[in-house]
Amino acid sequence: MSLDLKELVLPRPGRAPSSPRPPIQGPGEAVFVEAFGALLPPAKYLNTDIGKAAYYELPPSSPGGSLHIPDRVLLVHGIQTPALGMLPLARALQTSFPQAHFVLFDLWGHGLSDAPVVPHDASLFHGLIDTLLDHLQWPSAHLVGYSLGGALTIGYVASRPSRVQSFTLVAPAGLVRSSNFTPEQHGHLRGDDEAAARKWILEFLEGGALVVPADWKERVNRGEVVAEAVKEWEIREHSGHLASVVAIFRDGGVMDNDAEFARAARTGIPSFVVLGELDNICSEQQLNELGFPSVAVVQHAGHGVVRENVPDVAPLISDFWMKLNGASSG
Repeated sequence: MSLDLKELVLPRPGRAPSSPRPPIQGPGEAVFVEAFGALLPPAKYLNTDIGKAAYYELPPSSPGGSLHIPDRVLLVHGIQTPALGMLPLARALQTSFPQAHFVLFDLWGHGLSDAPVVPHDASLFHGLIDTLLDHLQWPSAHLVGYSLGGALTIGYVASRPSRVQSFTLVAPAGLVRSSNFTPEQHGHLRGDDEAAARKWILEFLEGGALVVPADWKERVNRGEVVAEAVKEWEIREHSGHLASVVAIFRDGGVMDNDAEFARAARTGIPSFVVLGELDNICSEQQLNELGFPSVAVVQHAGHGVVRENVPDVAPLISDFWMKLNGASSG
């Protein structure tokens, strides 16, 4: 990664655009597979005006199609860890719903997707979801969003309700209070010192310094997803990843997004939320007050609940979808 890309600062929303720049290309699939194995299906790509985005299909393994809920499921990952981080949950859900078509994708600046040199606000990612659904010829889908993916899902539901059949949030971002930050931290959000801001944002997201477990290769060989190793790989191999992470944290809707949550709840689209008991990113009470009565809390789980507690999370989502099947046939 060249020094200028390490120090790249992406444009901010509402500011006068500079001359257009080509996207920062994502890494090649072979490099990713060499590090983490072929856990994901082969990557497919969307070619857009602002860059190329990778997606992965888990097609139905038994007939059923639109006669069963869910028929089409799109999983939206969180900040830093790309689509691979959602794969264990997708595989577990696929076991219970073999008639469903599951699709995962890498958000801009993550995994194999390019990092467009444009503002990384929520609308950028909503547009990517639009493009992917259109490409798949899916008029609508059931969405499962984790962390940042939860915040993006909320905004998508609020702005495009006709494209969402149901939505599930797992440890959703969006309700962090920026008013709790110190004046120095607000300076990082403004970009007063970009080097210091990058360091603080990464440590805030990680809960400290990023530490890759010494046995990560052995764990990967056993088929595990080691999120810390994936994050370190992206920082090293994806020249636009750091800039995307910083831009998303500032402008992607991970803070003070209460109004969008309430707006999504008012659509009346069936919804369900799964939280980890030890996660402080949002609370059951907050979600209840914003209009989400169906919240399940996984005991002794933290923010990594989507990967670390799949045997608990998958049955909860399955029960939610089974109730939708009952409602549709009743």
